[in-house]
Amino acid sequence: MSGAGAADRDQVDGSGIRVAIVAGQWHDTIAAGLLAGAQREVERLGAEATVIPVPGSFELPVVAKVALESGFDAAVALGVIIRGGTPHFEYVSDAATSGLTRVAIDTGKPVGFGVLTLDDEQQGIDRAGLPGSKEDKGAEAAHAAIATAVALRSLRVPA
Repeated sequence: MSGAGAADRDQVDGSGIRVAIVAGQWHDTIAAGLLAGAQREVERLGAEATVIPVPGSFELPVVAKVALESGFDAAVALGVIIRGGTPHFEYVSDAATSGLTRVAIDTGKPVGFGVLTLDDEQQGIDRAGLPGSKEDKGAEAAHAAIATAVALRSLRVPA
């Protein structure tokens, strides 16, 4: 299981952190689990979230970029990409991953990566934070984004 060795999601003070949760709509059961997990974690850490639905994972980078440029402190990108019989999986996975990395670097703001790249639907169900799931990748992505935003806030000198 990919979650082996994952760090504990410690309590960080996310108060004052505004998070854009950019959520792809493909594979609705898994996507809904990811979103619910991210929302629970944002609430647990005391941050504030706005959910921005997008059609799929390919659209995540551009919407995350605009959200961060419009004043959000962090973005959480949630998507589900399941391998099929064509190279489409590789193209969309690479575009989402590379695009979200570029967004974080270009904006200087964190992007929690909650994009599941899967061989089959069961792998997504196991990772979506649903009842019986082994992992909660939506919560993990939200925690990473908020914890990083808090770290960046402590590094920046007020103007």
